[in-house]
Amino acid sequence: MLIDFEVGNFLSFKDPVRLNMLAATPYKEYLEANTIEAGGLRLLKSAAIYGANASGKSNLIAAMRFMRYFVLSSSKDTQVEDAIPVNPFLLDAVTENAPSRFEIQFIQNGIRYRYGFEADAKAVRKEWLLRATKTRETILFLREDDGIDVRKEFEEGSGLETKTRDNALFLSVVAQFNGSISAKILRWFADFQVMHGLRDTELERYTIQCLQDASKRTQLIRLIQGADVGITNLVVTEATYGIADETLERLPAALVSELQVQRQLKISAVHQKFSKGEADGLVTLDFNKMESEGTKKFLRMAAPLLDCLNNGYVVAIDELDAKLHPLLTKAIVGLFNSAERNPKGAQLILTTHDTNLLEYGKLRRDQIWFTEKDHLAATALYSLAEFKLPDGTKVRNDAALETNYIRGRYGAIPYLGNFNNLLKGARHGETGVGTRCGRQGVSAKPTL
Repeated sequence: MLIDFEVGNFLSFKDPVRLNMLAATPYKEYLEANTIEAGGLRLLKSAAIYGANASGKSNLIAAMRFMRYFVLSSSKDTQVEDAIPVNPFLLDAVTENAPSRFEIQFIQNGIRYRYGFEADAKAVRKEWLLRATKTRETILFLREDDGIDVRKEFEEGSGLETKTRDNALFLSVVAQFNGSISAKILRWFADFQVMHGLRDTELERYTIQCLQDASKRTQLIRLIQGADVGITNLVVTEATYGIADETLERLPAALVSELQVQRQLKISAVHQKFSKGEADGLVTLDFNKMESEGTKKFLRMAAPLLDCLNNGYVVAIDELDAKLHPLLTKAIVGLFNSAERNPKGAQLILTTHDTNLLEYGKLRRDQIWFTEKDHLAATALYSLAEFKLPDGTKVRNDAALETNYIRGRYGAIPYLGNFNNLLKGARHGETGVGTRCGRQGVSAKPTL
């Protein structure tokens, strides 16, 4: 389970920010449903991140995606001359040449770890791994420019210091040599799912695999039936595509036999057919051609979401609500915020513009987060639990969260120019688009 995630000097994050999944102790609302105890800590099952367009919401998910990718791939998918694909904050003369920072704390099999690194395009500048108990943290290894200090508690890393390239993570190298602790940590990162809600086609292959697995198929069918999209069943069929003769004539003879017939698995959706208002059999439709974009997205995401729920994994989704009805988004969040349907403590982190969740999503104040850029275009990240109103008080549990957010009371909204003047100016040959508006209603900067 995820405890917290920190990123600094990456994309729009100039200074380090931290997403904290620790439940705030004063808050008792939805305690049993929305939180779970693990490793002596009470952790949140979900976190919803709000903010204006271009405020940095997606960049937070991108930071998670990069850290996951680099941990899993740095030792095997890169060469010594390859640049590390970090993206530092470029709007500051200092940070553009400084390393990016990533740190994560998580619990795996009851053991708490803290792992992080700092890297620029040329090299990993720092790296650290600590294991924690209730009372203290134990350093397993520390890496700095002058070398890697491997402690006796991490004996599996001894002797591998010189085998680690400047552009590779020591943790990943040790795992390649079958280190026990390091392999377990890489397994946690492999199970950590990071998805983009607008690029869901990449998930279709996994959905097909699950539909072919009897143990997963039933659960997946029930979920799609419950979404009220008119689908009664899903079947996987083999599509055969012939290659045109004129195409074959232009190809080398050695490839012709292989390319004459291409076979591909595809999903078909079964719907009820009616005649004069009465059920009259079933009809099978090509899923990708005939179903709505929202239906396709929901099905493609359903399989990995169920996988996370069944196994207690962490999943981060950018733009979860895109193409989905608000009630469907609410239902997905509700699956995670449930003692009955999520007993293993799977965690969902989502970015969203769906303000209905603030009113009807049954979220705790510590589950609601905001991103907002300052005057230097750097992203700040803060939770509603941390936010202080102008009178110095914190947000009450009975506050009208959706209304107050839309009014700008919590920040993290766009401050729009005058759209009426935009078209008016165009008619008169003007180029201005209006002036920047201040916050409407009562406003306050976050106090962190």
